[in-house]
Amino acid sequence: MEVKSIIFVCLGNICRSPLAEGIAKKYAKEYNLDLKIDSAGTGNWHVGEAPCSDSIKIGKQKGIDISNQRARLIQKEDFSNFDLVIALDDKNLRDLKNLGCKNPIKIGDFGCKGEDVPDPYFFNGFEGFDKVYEMIEVCVKNLIKDKSYKR
Repeated sequence: MEVKSIIFVCLGNICRSPLAEGIAKKYAKEYNLDLKIDSAGTGNWHVGEAPCSDSIKIGKQKGIDISNQRARLIQKEDFSNFDLVIALDDKNLRDLKNLGCKNPIKIGDFGCKGEDVPDPYFFNGFEGFDKVYEMIEVCVKNLIKDKSYKR
């Protein structure tokens, strides 16, 4: 199956998954791939909000503008509307399965030795966002560049 759409999922859709969406769009454009790319959260606390200021800041430092994205809750129809549903960590992977997603994938499986991409709020200050960005970029670049998304 050739993948034409990807959705990245974290908890609140304000830090990790918006970065994954922005990075994936950057690489899809760079490699001239026609992919539908989106992000969502498994929790509804931030629906309608822009990404957090530190995610916007690290994105801009790396040449990616995610400031126009708005948090949204993952919907059951997303499981059929997207070819790949990619969780940023094990908890969200379990949540996606509990919501009925048949084949969610963890982003760490595309790099970072299968590790979770940690929530940057558990780090001290901005350095957590820098670390999270680097992890996501490695995984997303592998996903897009190596065409390992073809399943």
